[in-house]
Amino acid sequence: MSDPASTPPSETAQVVLSKAIPLFAKSGYEGVSMRGIAGAVGISGAALYHHYPNKQSLYLAAMALAFEDKAIGITTALEASGTAMQRLERFVAGFTDLIAKDPDFRALLQRELLDGDEVRLKLLADQVFMVPFQAMTALAKELAPDCDPHLMALSMVGLILFHFEATPVRQFLPGTRAKHNDPKLIARHVTRLLTKGMGSA
Repeated sequence: MSDPASTPPSETAQVVLSKAIPLFAKSGYEGVSMRGIAGAVGISGAALYHHYPNKQSLYLAAMALAFEDKAIGITTALEASGTAMQRLERFVAGFTDLIAKDPDFRALLQRELLDGDEVRLKLLADQVFMVPFQAMTALAKELAPDCDPHLMALSMVGLILFHFEATPVRQFLPGTRAKHNDPKLIARHVTRLLTKGMGSA
């Protein structure tokens, strides 16, 4: 990597985020300091504050970056052509693949849910998750007009996330197989549960 002092400001800001994401994923919001992030990047604290005025603004930017490709994948799947069921299948397959490839994002999300800081959670809901969740709710209404679209959208995401969150303990449970870690198998399983639950299969 080039010398941070000679890197253009926009690139430095991206480097800061790329270093901050795994630090927040490993240690949580409270376990990471601005000084520690500056040290990981190789810049002064003053230079870091030039890009991000406080830890909360840096954290939210890191979460937004960590979620960016997920949001794009969700939007692409949900707004593509095809029937509602085809869009559901694409969403589940795409989101499962993205989650499987990004353990830092999974850790960030788990930590936030466990920390339960209402201010940060509201900011994350408003600034990071709102648009994709609205798209999922719209699909849920289309697929299952008799179901609660809010709960259905949560189930669509939760069924996928829990398979990965439960991996540390699942390996010790009866019937576990290596193939259960395959994102394609998980996606097929989740799609089958959702479609049966909505009376579509």
